Parts: sequence; C-alpha cells; structure tokens
Amino acid sequence: MTPQAKLIFTSSLILGTTITISSNHWITAWAGLEINTLAILPLIAKSHHPRAIEAATKYFLTQATASALLLFSAMMNAWYTGQWDITQLTHPTACLILTSALAMKLGLAPFHFWFPEVLQGSPLTTALLLSTLMKFPPMTLLFMTSPSLNPTLLTYMAILSTALGGWMGLNQTQIRKILAFSSISHLGWMAIIVSYHPKLTLLNFYLYSLITATVFLTLNTIKTSKLSTLMTTWTKTPALSTMLLLTLLSLAGLPPMTGFLPKWLIIQELTKQSMVAAAITISLLSLLSLFFYLRLAYCATITLPPHTTNHMKQWRVSKPTPSAIAILTTTSTMLLPISPLILTTV
Repeated sequence: MTPQAKLIFTSSLILGTTITISSNHWITAWAGLEINTLAILPLIAKSHHPRAIEAATKYFLTQATASALLLFSAMMNAWYTGQWDITQLTHPTACLILTSALAMKLGLAPFHFWFPEVLQGSPLTTALLLSTLMKFPPMTLLFMTSPSLNPTLLTYMAILSTALGGWMGLNQTQIRKILAFSSISHLGWMAIIVSYHPKLTLLNFYLYSLITATVFLTLNTIKTSKLSTLMTTWTKTPALSTMLLLTLLSLAGLPPMTGFLPKWLIIQELTKQSMVAAAITISLLSLLSLFFYLRLAYCATITLPPHTTNHMKQWRVSKPTPSAIAILTTTSTMLLPISPLILTTV
C-alpha cells in the first residue's frame, strides 16, 4: 500500500471518528460510522491473503448490518417521538434495536462471533485499530444513550460477554484471537456499568485502549503472532518481553497495576447499586481470562529454549526499545498510585 493511500485511509478514520463523537443528530453519527467502516476495510485486506480478504468481507457485512439496525432504530424513534437527537431516544423498541446494533458494532456477546475471525485475518497494526479506535464511536453512542437503555438486558449481555470471552480464549494458540476474546471480556465490564455510571465505562475504555495498544505495539516490534514464536522472544528481546509480562498482568487487572483500577471501581459501584450477585459473578468469570493472560506471560518470559515446540529461529538484533512502547508500558502499569487524581475526572 502506498504512503498516500495509507494517509487517506488514516485521515478518513480520524474524520469518521470525530464526526460520530461530536454529533448529536443520528444521521451524522451514522455517516461517521460508515466513513470509519469504509476506511478500515483496505487496511484489513491490504496483504491480499485469502484470510485477510475473508476478514474484510466478514467485517463489512457485520458492520453494514449494525449500521442498518442503528439507522432503523433512529428512524423508529423519530417516527414515534419526532426527535432525531441522540440523547432523546425514548421509544422502548428503538432502544432495544439500538442495544443490538451497538453490541454488534462493538463485538459484545451474543454478537461477538465476527470479532476473533476479523482480528485473526488482520495485520497487528490494523488489529490494534479494530480493538481500540474503531470501538470509540459506538462506545460514545452507548455513553450518550445510556439513560434510555435497559439495565437488566445490558447486565445479562455483559455477564455473557465476560463468560464467553474467558471460556473461548482458553484453548487458543493465536495471540490475535486471544486478544480478541480479551476484548470481548473487557467489553462485558464496560457494558455492566454503563447504565449506572457511564463515565466509569469511558474510563475503563480509555485504560483498556492504553494497555491493549502497548501489547499490540510490543508484539508488532518483536514480530510475533503465535504462542510458539512468543516462546523464543526472551533470548532475542529480554527488555520487551519483560514489558509484555507487566502489561499482560495489568490487562488481567492484577492489583499493583493500572488495569486493577477500573475493575475495582466497577465492583465498588455495583455494590453501591445493590448488585452484589452481578459483581461476584463478573469477578469470578474474569478469572477465566486471567488464566490465558498468565499463559501468555508465561510463554513470553518463563519458557526458555531449548524446548520441543516447532518454530522458526529468528535473528537476534540489538535494537533499542521504541520510546513510544516504553512510555505506554509505564502508563499501562504505574497509574494506580495516582488513582485519586484520576477519580476527580470521573
């Protein structure tokens, strides 16, 4: 892909995201989502590999269906109430259809099936965009319409997402698929709290995006996409492997790390809302995801060659760690002590 084409697609992604997050009319929000979808498709299919073409097709069909549902929901609400404003969504059927559309856009269970397949067929940098930037516009719409949505339905979908994200990621060997199921699991944590404390959902999304960006950029630097090749990285890049270990533990939500902050706040808020059963369930289900994060961390740092796994030997190059990864790793692991400062924004 030429630099000019890449610049056009990247600019379109930024433009589409900006249009959606800054609009308060349904038509402009829909237009922004469509620009986003059309801009990311060439980035998914740029390798011309059959799997990449398949991923782009699946992504297009799913997003087109979700956009049609979103537009249908907005038109139904406008038909009954005369309102095109995003925050004035009041018709119950329109709210239900919108919940389905946004769940499909985000990859929230039970509309999650497309996401692991699309991520597996995409390059690591495009997979990073799909996991973070592409979820920002639908997440903004979820935030703006949260008072109108059904909290019980969102709670059930959230628990289902956390369960499926954990269970289905257990037996994976492809790192992109593992990170896709990790994303589905994290979306469960965001969806469960959106009706009660929407700002907490956004905080969780920002921190998740930060940590996931670190993981993807590290994997892209060490050119790894399978567990079998991840096992050989320690001898090649010990510093990056250590960073990956810390970031994965943060993504799992273990206490001294940044990733613990949103989970702690969400459990606290659920307890305040007398949803102790939901808090206990989602906490226990997150242990499933903890298993595959630990598996990734184990493969990255503790498994030293020689071992019996079949893999291709890689050249050892003594390049310095990119400064962007160093900064992202620091923020991904060390923000917990300044949580009181972060809480002033929530």
